[in-house]
Amino acid sequence: QDRLVESGGGLVQPGGSLRLSCAASGFNFDLYSMGWFRRAPGKASELVAAITSNADNSYYTDSVKGRFTIARDNDLNTLYLEMKDLKPEYTALYSCAKGQSPLFRLAPHSYPAWGQGTQVTVTS
Repeated sequence: QDRLVESGGGLVQPGGSLRLSCAASGFNFDLYSMGWFRRAPGKASELVAAITSNADNSYYTDSVKGRFTIARDNDLNTLYLEMKDLKPEYTALYSCAKGQSPLFRLAPHSYPAWGQGTQVTVTS
């Protein structure tokens, strides 16, 4: 059974940094693309970043380019999201999700397994 557990969220001031982690189990982590989604109150889930199974390609939504870095350690079955220069509009529940294949897609329905999420709040 696929299991994804996020950690690393918290309260941070604008301009601050956080590193999110996602521990995966129950499947062959190195065979699947992975993604980070966020859902702000009253808004739909948005794909923030995605990465192929072997980390040779990645995607970022425009609003986080240059601020966020997605990475994975296939030996540790862990996905990461390094976030810097955070803005208040980045406040959301951040969830990691397992893709359907080694290559990522952008639509949320292409991710069959999701974690419960970790809250990121950016406020002064």
